[in-house]
Amino acid sequence: QVQLVESGGGLVQAGGSLRLSCAASGSIFGINIMGWYRQAPGKQRELVASITRSGSTNYADSVKGRFTISRDNAKNTVYLQMNSLKPEDTAVYYCNMVIGLKGYWGQGTQVTVSS
Repeated sequence: QVQLVESGGGLVQAGGSLRLSCAASGSIFGINIMGWYRQAPGKQRELVASITRSGSTNYADSVKGRFTISRDNAKNTVYLQMNSLKPEDTAVYYCNMVIGLKGYWGQGTQVTVSS
């Protein structure tokens, strides 16, 4: 079994920063793609950023230049550094990891940005 545990969400004022972490545990034999998604109330879940095992990254246009995704393969952990946060970044953030051919999700962490 694989479990993903997220941390780092919270309440922050517009312009502030937060850092999310997501650690995988269990039967892991190599994690391919790691990513962060978010879902705001009444909206569909959307990709925020992803990173491959070799370090190639992909970002949603709305977060380019403000968010940075990184990973520590030795710790099976992915991070999301979020700077210059805006009220529209408010959402539940979920990490996702593709291990083998299967995708796994974290439980989600709330990020709230006040104006």
